Amino acid sequence: MSTNDPASPSDLRALAEQSNAWPFEQAKAIVARLKKKPKDEVLFSTGYGPSGLPHIGTFGEVARTTMVRHAFRVLTEDKIKTRLIAFSDDMDGLRKVPDNVPNKEMLSQYLGKPLTTVPDPFHTHPSFGAHNNARLRAFLDTFGFDYEFASSTEYYKSGKFDAALLRVLERLEQVMAIMLPSLREERAASYSPFLPISPRTGEVLYVPIVEHDVKAGTISYDDPDTKERMTLPVTGGHCKLQWKPDWAMRWYALGIDYEMAGKDLIDSVKLSGKICSALGGLPPEGFNYELFLDDKGQKISKSKGNGLTIDEWLRYASPESLSLFMYREPKSAKRLYFDVIPRNVDDYQQFLEGFPRQDARQQLGNPVWHIHAGHPPVADMPVTFQLLLTLVSSSNAENAATLWGFIGRYRPGVTPQTHPKLDAMVGYAINYYRDFVAPTKKFREPTEPERAALQDLRDALSQLPASSTAEEIQNVVYEIGRREPFLDAVKKGKDGRPGVSLDWFNMLYQVLLGQEKGPRFGSFVAVYGLQNSVAMIDGALARSG
Repeated sequence: MSTNDPASPSDLRALAEQSNAWPFEQAKAIVARLKKKPKDEVLFSTGYGPSGLPHIGTFGEVARTTMVRHAFRVLTEDKIKTRLIAFSDDMDGLRKVPDNVPNKEMLSQYLGKPLTTVPDPFHTHPSFGAHNNARLRAFLDTFGFDYEFASSTEYYKSGKFDAALLRVLERLEQVMAIMLPSLREERAASYSPFLPISPRTGEVLYVPIVEHDVKAGTISYDDPDTKERMTLPVTGGHCKLQWKPDWAMRWYALGIDYEMAGKDLIDSVKLSGKICSALGGLPPEGFNYELFLDDKGQKISKSKGNGLTIDEWLRYASPESLSLFMYREPKSAKRLYFDVIPRNVDDYQQFLEGFPRQDARQQLGNPVWHIHAGHPPVADMPVTFQLLLTLVSSSNAENAATLWGFIGRYRPGVTPQTHPKLDAMVGYAINYYRDFVAPTKKFREPTEPERAALQDLRDALSQLPASSTAEEIQNVVYEIGRREPFLDAVKKGKDGRPGVSLDWFNMLYQVLLGQEKGPRFGSFVAVYGLQNSVAMIDGALARSG
């Protein structure tokens, strides 16, 4: 932590009340809710459909909810107990066989059955639902989230939902009046919030309910195959609810205070909120976050597989960089594609480095404060991700030892042992270069004025002493670039002379490295070495001569 921390929880709370960082804005809504309806424990919730493996959206929802929970704890000086429930809808029927699992033929025999009664195609757990739940928990544990896991099947079967289910039965007409206007005519004709679990086949049945008995706590339906009239209790796991009433019933039964959802669920949240109110509950606070887009601006979908997976992001960058991506502008649609990774890695480091220099008020608006629950680590990253990528690119060094050779010369004493996070970043940079940069490398030919400028830069660099700092090298690069066509009359240098446009630096990367942009050129030369850089310019001039 930095030395300029607020002195006490009450000082911190006073600053948090003034902060407009979005987790505080969300937490303030929960504080206002408690003023109307006080309680001694606040429940945060996230939902997971375990028909597939956890994905990047699951991470985003839990990470963002965790940030709001921490903001709430600061606003209440941690005097109110909080819990985060990660709820798995594992009693849902298996709708289709996923593409990415073994034993698909076996699974196809269990369509329509609750996920917790479908055998595990991986043969590692008692059911497919249990397998995916275990994957969810392992996934959340990897990131160190503090949560309680809850299984829909267990809650239905153990009786935890019984009182709430009887309340739905008792207020069935009100629930139907909310649901029916949202349904197509043919679906409305046979709709029931209650879905019986067939005692004969074990399937979740979408059938009309022909009778219900509030006193007995039962519903009746005609078996679609045998036509026999069946009567089942709504309690004890003999029925489940359709998902919008189910969501509302869960909020009501557990007293959920906060749950966010994707923008595609705006109407569902409204309907479920109305049903929750009809049951006598108070719908949770929350907001609708925007969805992620692929490189073409299309919505990312699990079935299409057109976005980044968690595993892919973590092959190229740290979990913290992904948390930063999730923190930023949750209400704006964002491209979730490979090209957003380098910026988020380096921006995370910048936010971390800036943190100790900020006053306490500014710190609460710094994303790293929210990513690390108020306790960001000390920044210690001697080079940027962009610089590492450029080093790999310039030296074609696809092994860590070569990169560490450059780093060790640039920053004596910095080793994989002293800087394990940098060592991880070296691995990320090599993976990223191999998969995305190398295939798209395209060197452009310099124009005649550019050739002349490159020749002058080569001569100037070759005359610099080997001990020159990145700043001294950068000054030389600026000086050589201060000529047509690179002059920028609008930007003035400190000495009042014309500035140098970005075109000069972009040209260096396009001609010398075959990439559009790069890090600060002086820093790159300092790490790569003056002699190596001169040889690189010689190579480019010979290639285009």
